[in-house]
Amino acid sequence: MTVVSENTIASSNKGTGADDIYRMTVDLNVLDHLGINLYSNIAAVLTEAVANAWDADAENVVISIDPNGDWIEIIDDGIGMNVADMNDKYLRVGYRRREEDAAHGRTTAKGRQVMGRKGLGKLSLFSIADRIDVQSSKDGEAHGLRMSVDGIKESVNRKERHYAPDALPAEEIDVTEGTKIVLRDIKRQRLGRGAAALRKRLARRFSVIGELYDFKIMIDGQPVTTEERGDLPIVQFLWTMGDFEPEPGSIPRVKEQERLPSRFDGWEEDWNVKGWIGTARKPKQLDSEDTGNLNGIVVFARGRLFHENILDKVNDGRLYTKYLTGQIEADFLDDDDEPDIATSDRQRVQEDDPRYAQLIAFLRSRLSQVERRWTEWRRKHEVQDAQETSPALKEWFESLPDGFRKSAETLIAKLSALPVDEDDDRKLLYRHGILAFERMRIRGSADEFVESVHDVDKLLSVLADRDALEASLYRDIVKSRLDAINDFQEIVDEDAKEKVLQQYLFDHLWLLDPAWERATDSQIMESRLATEGVIVDDLTEKEKLGRVDIAYRTNAGKHIIVELKKAGRKMKLLELQEQGQTYVDKLRKILAAQGDASPNIEVIFVVGKPVDEETSNPNRVKSSMDAISPGSRIVHYDSLIAGAQTSYDDYLKKSKELDRLEKIVERL
Repeated sequence: MTVVSENTIASSNKGTGADDIYRMTVDLNVLDHLGINLYSNIAAVLTEAVANAWDADAENVVISIDPNGDWIEIIDDGIGMNVADMNDKYLRVGYRRREEDAAHGRTTAKGRQVMGRKGLGKLSLFSIADRIDVQSSKDGEAHGLRMSVDGIKESVNRKERHYAPDALPAEEIDVTEGTKIVLRDIKRQRLGRGAAALRKRLARRFSVIGELYDFKIMIDGQPVTTEERGDLPIVQFLWTMGDFEPEPGSIPRVKEQERLPSRFDGWEEDWNVKGWIGTARKPKQLDSEDTGNLNGIVVFARGRLFHENILDKVNDGRLYTKYLTGQIEADFLDDDDEPDIATSDRQRVQEDDPRYAQLIAFLRSRLSQVERRWTEWRRKHEVQDAQETSPALKEWFESLPDGFRKSAETLIAKLSALPVDEDDDRKLLYRHGILAFERMRIRGSADEFVESVHDVDKLLSVLADRDALEASLYRDIVKSRLDAINDFQEIVDEDAKEKVLQQYLFDHLWLLDPAWERATDSQIMESRLATEGVIVDDLTEKEKLGRVDIAYRTNAGKHIIVELKKAGRKMKLLELQEQGQTYVDKLRKILAAQGDASPNIEVIFVVGKPVDEETSNPNRVKSSMDAISPGSRIVHYDSLIAGAQTSYDDYLKKSKELDRLEKIVERL
């Protein structure tokens, strides 16, 4: 047995090399996780290349993309690298510039804050390309190398301790200053939508683009500009923080603007937030195929993207968030002397860090201010715009008593804030809102209705009272039913009427009696009636000639059997009486077993042709129906429709005031 002495352990802990007992090693397989499989889109990958150019004090980054997608070229005019720099810094995975470069690790020679930190970004190139050529020139020395995914994998398979890229032939090296990177064997599925879309996406990943920062990015000969971010030009209301001042030409649609505090009291002296938050007039304006959805707040630190959308983490579900967009910069998230909280792909952060928690708290506070002002501004401008575009809406406002006008304006403002993009849909929303407001005003609950518009739960609570809901909707129900009746009257052909009634009558028993608003069916009872032979699927030919269908319904304690007879079938009174008595006897038997000894039963026959006795001996018809059960009766197709129309017509004649309101609504 070998005994390891304390002296040996102490010696091994010094990390002296060959004599070490314990050693941590990094396998080349780690490149798969840190580079090849870390990034999923070209914008994220090129962000790393552009950030490296910034750190190299480049003034220009020129990106070219082969139209066929065979290669991508990135050239910068930065300080470049000699062979030693290439090996010690660029090819060294995990090189920590800020800690290891005493002269310019944190601030470049030009005074720029360094963006890079982990030393992993250069590996991102393998996410979109299998072969990478890197050329660089420094102090007149030009050189280059070629790396490949296959070469790395071969080194892994051979269990080599390092990967050795191939040197580029001298005749292929043409760089005279800075660095040139060429990506080949492109993974086409990650190329995205093209150069125009890429410009817009890169524009949203850097806040240091343009002459102000002496840093320009070109893609296929076209400059990447801040205007291509696409957010400020669509903003209607704007809130700014810190020293951010938008160019007047960049905010053509802004109607209201306000400055917000840029820090919390008690923060570190150098902690502050700058940038802007805005709201679009319509959520649809925030949809962009090229840049992705703009409904979010981008966070920058040291001039580059640090968090793609922090709005998702604020957990604010209020309506105004559907209209939000913005860009803020919080350099304290990437402080040199504090731990790095960015994830490996630098798109998100470690959320348990106190700095991140402070930023979330700050945003929640500022967004509460934004929401209050947004509500105020939205009401002011949307009501004004709505009245200008719709004289009918203005007429409605003026027709209201003074005590209701403010609530009505709030209603229209809230309806305009709902995420509806099409103008016709918004007008329809106004129509229903006005009608609901008037109904609730009559009931004395207009303010409660308006207050609940933005909150689904509250709105449902206001409308949950069945009586209130019926009262408010009854006129619409009546109108729709009259339309149905009128349509039915236009059908002349008896067989056509029979077909329509067969499909419609049993689910709309108001045609038989307007009082039957809540008639319901019972699958259990129908199954028992089927057992007794009242309701059957396999009718004989004779039975098929006699009837179309039969159904069972209940309404307010009443048991109803409705039988729809063939429109062209001439029925005899005795035949109907016998059938009806059979139905009642069997239904009584079923109900008695359920404890209902004296049920209220009605049998209704709907026929197309009159029974002879209806003309010659109407009293006999009444006696025959009463013999079945009190209330049983014969109804004709045409009289059924006429009776229903008469019942509802009487109601409509009393609604002249609502007609006036409807004319206003129809003009919206």
